[in-house]
Amino acid sequence: MSKEIMSLVDIMNLLPHRYPFLLVDKIIEIDDYKSCVGIKNVTYNEPQFQGHFPGHPIMPGVMLVESMAQVASLMTLIPESKKGIDLDNKVIYFMSIDEVKFRKPVVPGDCLRIETKKIKSRGGIWKFSGRVLVGEDICTEAVFTACLTDK
Repeated sequence: MSKEIMSLVDIMNLLPHRYPFLLVDKIIEIDDYKSCVGIKNVTYNEPQFQGHFPGHPIMPGVMLVESMAQVASLMTLIPESKKGIDLDNKVIYFMSIDEVKFRKPVVPGDCLRIETKKIKSRGGIWKFSGRVLVGEDICTEAVFTACLTDK
């Protein structure tokens, strides 16, 4: 069983995302703010499954990439919040998404392990690698860049 480092309430205190676009349920590992692991439990009750696809529900790939971005954002926002930066007036935006690979479909009932690593950072810009796993199977992987900016 995984130890919870950040609960859903903790996550909601840092990320502006809310249902139906909050795509991480808890954080179970943070290693010196260089890597982070989150968990997302996928359920059939989520609205995307109404139309993607009726009778054959598959988690949209863009949402899997977004889940990686949210976990990476948490890894980044925790130390920023400790610096005293007013995060209520800041937002993290994608700058680029590269090397995306969709290897296995994600379906309702899957428990996602979302792993992210900081590749480099400069100022308010970060580059990350990430992957989404179900069990031992890699479902999605990507490299992405994001920036912290004023709202």
